[in-house]
Amino acid sequence: MAENAASPDRRPVVTPTRVVAGLCLLAPFVAMLWVSSYARVEPTLIGIPFFYWYQMAWVLISTVLTTVAYTLVRREQRARKGGAGR
Repeated sequence: MAENAASPDRRPVVTPTRVVAGLCLLAPFVAMLWVSSYARVEPTLIGIPFFYWYQMAWVLISTVLTTVAYTLVRREQRARKGGAGR
């Protein structure tokens, strides 16, 4: 098994595409864990305090970023396999 991992024809596991996908998945965690950036009432949106609508906006943003990460990884996997199948 060790000789398979060291074979010269294998591409590196950490590629720029996977780094971008990882950043897409990391962004929502950073945004939600950095509470001091959104722990306030103003500005309100339709009477909803910033604290709440900021978190709800990240639900939608997280969905988009997860979809982007998934698409990037799937595209890279298809390219590694020679573009065979979906």
